[in-house]
Amino acid sequence: MAKFIDKILGSNVRSTTSADDYTELDLSKYEEVLEEEPAETYVKIAEVSNINQISLLKQEIYNGNILMIDISNIRGDDLMRDRVLKELKDVIVDVRGDIAGFKGNTVIVTPSGIKIDRSKIIGGKY
Repeated sequence: MAKFIDKILGSNVRSTTSADDYTELDLSKYEEVLEEEPAETYVKIAEVSNINQISLLKQEIYNGNILMIDISNIRGDDLMRDRVLKELKDVIVDVRGDIAGFKGNTVIVTPSGIKIDRSKIIGGKY
């Protein structure tokens, strides 16, 4: 009877897992770039470490691109963080876009015509 239960529920002995048991995933085959087909809007990844970088980010928003901005480098500097976010918010108001925080260290900024839905999709449900 005990062997039957062990087959169904598993035994109490846990196997150890080593790094060799995991497989490295190669995602490059999913990251195909179609360079001959330009887009109207790009999703761009950015990182902010000082206020001088804001002008480039603002230009990307005015160009109609969506930005995912890592603010972890300035997160501890309240003055710098507030100034950067205010500058981004001013551009968003100007172009009638949207801005939202994501996971504490990332800010998503969208241009005109694109809004951020703040509800979370979990298992196909909102």
